[in-house]
Amino acid sequence: MLDKSQLKPLSTSAKTASEIAKFDQLAEEWRKQDGRFKQISDFNRCRVNAMVAAISDHFELDRNHSAPLTGLKILDIGCGAGLVCEGLAQLGADVTGIDGSAVNIEVAKRNASSQSLAIDYQHCLAEQLATEATAPFDVVLNTEVIEHVDNQKQLTATCAALTKPDGLLVMATINRTIKSFLVAILGAEYILRMLPVGTHDWHWFVAPSQIANWLQQQGFNQHTAIGVKYNPLTKKWRTSKDTSVNYMLFASRH
Repeated sequence: MLDKSQLKPLSTSAKTASEIAKFDQLAEEWRKQDGRFKQISDFNRCRVNAMVAAISDHFELDRNHSAPLTGLKILDIGCGAGLVCEGLAQLGADVTGIDGSAVNIEVAKRNASSQSLAIDYQHCLAEQLATEATAPFDVVLNTEVIEHVDNQKQLTATCAALTKPDGLLVMATINRTIKSFLVAILGAEYILRMLPVGTHDWHWFVAPSQIANWLQQQGFNQHTAIGVKYNPLTKKWRTSKDTSVNYMLFASRH
C-alpha cells in the first residue's frame, strides 16, 4: 500500500482539492477488474476504442495495424490510475498522463512498470503543464474531468493550448439534462452502485453545446459528439448517437 503521508498536495481551489481528495480514496479500486467498479473498466475500454477510431480517422492511420498510434504524442489530462493511458500506450502512442491526485499517479506508475509500459506520469494540473516550456501534443484527452472543476471554461482553453495546430482534442463528460440526473446519479450511484454516492454533482455537468462554444472561442471546430451508453440487462457499454448522458466530443482547429 502507498504511504499517503509522503505525497505532496498541489495548490488548488477548494473545489478542486475536495474532488482530488475524493478520488484519492478510490485510486486502488479503479484497477480491480472484478472489483466493485468493474463496469468503469468496461466503460474505459469502450471509450478507448472510440478514441482510437477517431484518432485514426483524423491522422489517416491504419487502425488494423498492431500499433496504429506509433509516433503520436498523446496527453491524458486527469488520467486517474492510468487505465486509458495504458490502452493507448499498448497501441504504440507516446503517452503522458497527468493528474491532481498524487495517489492516482503513484498507482498508475506502479501498474505501468508492471506491464513494462513507458508512460510519462506527472503529478500536476493542466494549467501547470501549460505554463512550462512543453511542446504541444498531437492528441489531448480530457475525460471525466471537467465536471469536477470550478473553472470549466479555463480548463477547456488550457486543453486547446496544449493541442498542436493540426492535432485532435477529445473532451468527454456528462451532459446536464434531466436524464443524466436520473441515469448518472440516481442510477449509477444510488441504485446500481457503479460509483460511490457523491461522485458527481449534477450542477457541474456540461452540455456539449457549451464546450463547443468555449472551444470555438479558442479557434476549434467540433467534428462530432458521440454518446456512451450502458445497458443494465447485458451489462455492456457501447457508443451511441444519444449524447444526453455520457458523451465524447472531438474537435480540432479551424
